[in-house]
Amino acid sequence: MNNTYFTRRTIRKYEPRDIDGNLLERLLTAGTRTSTTGNMQVYSIIVTRDPEMKKLLAPAHFNQPMITQAPVVLTFCADFNRFNLWCRQRDAEPGYDNFLSFMTAATDALLAAQTICNAAEEEGLGICYLGTAIYNADKIIGVLSLPPGVVPVTTVTMGWPAEIPEQPDRLPLEAVVHYERYHDFTPGLIDELYQPREARKDSQQFISENNKATLAQVFTDIRYKKADNEYFSEKYLEVIRNQGFLFQ
Repeated sequence: MNNTYFTRRTIRKYEPRDIDGNLLERLLTAGTRTSTTGNMQVYSIIVTRDPEMKKLLAPAHFNQPMITQAPVVLTFCADFNRFNLWCRQRDAEPGYDNFLSFMTAATDALLAAQTICNAAEEEGLGICYLGTAIYNADKIIGVLSLPPGVVPVTTVTMGWPAEIPEQPDRLPLEAVVHYERYHDFTPGLIDELYQPREARKDSQQFISENNKATLAQVFTDIRYKKADNEYFSEKYLEVIRNQGFLFQ
């Protein structure tokens, strides 16, 4: 197994060096070979390389510097527009304006995204996922001229690393892998799984800087607050409705 899976890092700073067009095309081709529901490939990838277009996208991503600094920004979209058009041109009436179809397309898009990221890291490139693609999907739709049936689900910045940051910590295998059936967590096991993360120097710094008592409070009260989650949930659901996927 390629060692990059075990040594990968999130790269937010990039060298002022472009990605060769042939290399980028090879990475994108690798993405199109990934698994897909029913061989429909109901996703699209918007490649942004133009500096002015990156500037237009930046506000949708809270002006995080990597959007304008990275040589390539990839927006992965759930896309039933193309498939619907094909169906209608072949005397078939599509029935994909529903939650299941959105989830199918979103899954396809995320599988393609991960495949491209894996391939990019094997070539020595660095990547960073941006969850802001779903926070401000409406703005991205406007900038990228996405038609009905197309919804952003994630954005990835890509370039040659200008730094090699510390590898982010991960929970042990026991926290995420269940054999045969789901085995719920006891309070003792929760302590065992999370205490190493809580004891890290950077975790203690987060707690202190935010004037909190625990790392969990940093997540619930500062980073991913209930009110923010509800606001962006409603906003994203409205985008999905407006783009032609029906939710009740």
